[in-house]
Amino acid sequence: MDSARADTAGGRLANAAATLERALRIEPRNPRLWSELARVRFQQRDYAQAESTALRSESWAGTDNLLRADNWRLIAAAREARGNSDGARQAREAASRFEK
Repeated sequence: MDSARADTAGGRLANAAATLERALRIEPRNPRLWSELARVRFQQRDYAQAESTALRSESWAGTDNLLRADNWRLIAAAREARGNSDGARQAREAASRFEK
């Protein structure tokens, strides 16, 4: 994940995504890896993929409410970017449930 973050910071988003995808082949149930990949996809402006990847992270996040709130905020941003205002509002409401 450190390598992917360094690539992301350096603007090498394709490299970051490839690194995270390799890591996910090793740890396919790691919600933090899925969340990090969702953020990269969002930065790549692949909003549909960002949303679906954040939802995958959400499915493995368990009781990690901070991660779950972060996932839903990212989902809201992706939906907003795609013009889905109602879906974005619902995602923000979901995020607020995990922020408490």
